[in-house]
Amino acid sequence: MSLDAFTQLAGVVGYPVRHSLSPAMHNAAFRALGLNWVYLAFETPPESLPRAVDGMRGLGIRGLNLTVPHKEAVIPLLDSLTAPAQQIGAVNTLFWEKGQLLGDNTDAEGFLRALRESGVEPAGQTVLILGAGGAARAVAYALAHTGCTLILANRTPARADALAQAFGAHTLAMHRDPLRAVLPSVDGIVNCTTLGMTPNAETAPPIDWDAVPETVWVCDLVYRPLQTRMLREASMRGLKTIDGLGMLVHQGALAFERWTGQPAPLEAMRAAAEAQLK
Repeated sequence: MSLDAFTQLAGVVGYPVRHSLSPAMHNAAFRALGLNWVYLAFETPPESLPRAVDGMRGLGIRGLNLTVPHKEAVIPLLDSLTAPAQQIGAVNTLFWEKGQLLGDNTDAEGFLRALRESGVEPAGQTVLILGAGGAARAVAYALAHTGCTLILANRTPARADALAQAFGAHTLAMHRDPLRAVLPSVDGIVNCTTLGMTPNAETAPPIDWDAVPETVWVCDLVYRPLQTRMLREASMRGLKTIDGLGMLVHQGALAFERWTGQPAPLEAMRAAAEAQLK
């Protein structure tokens, strides 16, 4: 594929963002379908976000993804939100509809697709969510809509309380003793924090694995590295583990379909992401 005056532009906006797998993943998808598109990473500090959105409007950029720290800050800059983005209170995808710049959240559906792809059906289960940021909001929204009972643990109680009110969850401090008390009653655990992410790969949430039932599934949204310390510890105890790559691929595929109107080539996207990780 060669770039020319007809090439359509999409990208990801974050700070930092040079580590992102999204350019490799989306450019592989464009190549697989023969689309004259290109996807770039735009390292954008918080104070520059309004100008970045203005640039999307002025240049006719076809689509953008948003990552940390912009998922909530971008909302006042948009014309409207999809229903999931509005209820989650966080946006990870910008797209055009009838001349309006809309914000969507594909993280929630991407998370559910990744769980089900791994053989987990969470409907009606009790799930412990670690963290209370934008990713945790998407996970809580997704699980609440399948009828799950949610327990939220966060280092900042006020942030967890706000999220709990939105989704009818219980809250506790993310410390070893409060977590130990609830672990015997959960069916699943989802890490939505950055604990375990490169370059701090040996950090992990304070889980007492001796208190976790052997039937519990454990999902870590971190994908650098794919096998985080949390997943390694869970795996050593025979628990089912789900890494962060599935959610990344599925949320990206949903964004791709928003922008292009074509089914995303999932396997090409997954292979490109895996190659970048290696």
